[in-house]
Amino acid sequence: MVDFIDDHKQQYGVEPICRVLPIAPSTYYRAKELELSPEKRSQRSQHDDFYLVVFQKVCRH
Repeated sequence: MVDFIDDHKQQYGVEPICRVLPIAPSTYYRAKELELSPEKRSQRSQHDDFYLVVFQKVCRH
């Protein structure tokens, strides 16, 4: 949904889109904040990202 909002926010605005979609504007803005500052993500999410890369490397070999 975040990608959809990004694609259409110039035309309609974030809040009007969120009123129609089942997403709160604060959820959208938080997702964008975490996208720009991944170090703010939970420790669990950061570990998941790390291990995902490790597993992908292992599976390629």
